[in-house]
Amino acid sequence: MRFIVRTSAAASVFALLIGLGIVCLGATDALSYQQSVEKWRQAYDAKLRGDDGWLTVAGLFWLHEGKNSFGSAAGNDIVLPSSSIPAKAGYFDLHAGKTVVHVNSGAPITMGGKAVDTAELRPDSPKDRLAVGDLTFYVHASGNRFAIRLKDKNNKLRREFKGPHWYPVNEAFRVTAHYAAYPSPRPIEIETVLGDRAELVMAGYVTFSLGGKEYRLDAEQDESRGLFIVFRDFTSLTTTYQASRFLDTDPPKDGTVELDFNKAYNPPCAYNPYTTCPLPSPGNRLQVEIPAGEKRYH
Repeated sequence: MRFIVRTSAAASVFALLIGLGIVCLGATDALSYQQSVEKWRQAYDAKLRGDDGWLTVAGLFWLHEGKNSFGSAAGNDIVLPSSSIPAKAGYFDLHAGKTVVHVNSGAPITMGGKAVDTAELRPDSPKDRLAVGDLTFYVHASGNRFAIRLKDKNNKLRREFKGPHWYPVNEAFRVTAHYAAYPSPRPIEIETVLGDRAELVMAGYVTFSLGGKEYRLDAEQDESRGLFIVFRDFTSLTTTYQASRFLDTDPPKDGTVELDFNKAYNPPCAYNPYTTCPLPSPGNRLQVEIPAGEKRYH
């Protein structure tokens, strides 16, 4: 009898130790996850503040058909704020959606590190950027309109940026979703914050559950074969950016993908009036609150 009592007591102690071990392991995993999200948020902040980040965008100048003069003088169609730019530096010639820059002799403007006099500028091409001093400028397309987007490493928005605001990390908003690819990429027409019509090409859609209800989001595919999602939820009425938020994922595996709304982030237009951002497609406007990720910037 004594043997049985001791064995039972030992078993109880053993079970207690196992339980404590599981609790400790769970707490360790939760802490590790929270630290990983915080690390991701720090990297996001650093990228936003970087030399080529969205905070450096300092101007958006819409082009009209024909010649668009540029330089530092007030009489130009496009006035660039730099003492490095001559009063009349040249002009952009827009014709039928094609833009060619003509740089005046002596203007210290480069492209790809080399002096340039005439060149075609493809919209939003990283290789077709003009530079002088701390300024970079290039052609940007918004729907059927074209503009010159200006970036300045010394932009006031960048200097005075106070940092993103986040919800506390909550693992309840880290969910496993089912991913279904469309038989062929599906173009969807959306509107931008400036009212232009644009086209997003959806690779497929994800379905997931929150609070016992199922939701669906269309997704684009990025260069790494991960997913890029533009969405909105009911928190846009109160605490998150009104237009939309973005979410990136790793590439889907075996028909599933992780959606971590703790890493949902604002589009650049949440910070910068000179950017153009897509609004979510009608199907990506969720009828639920997701209080996770980045809040409005104040």
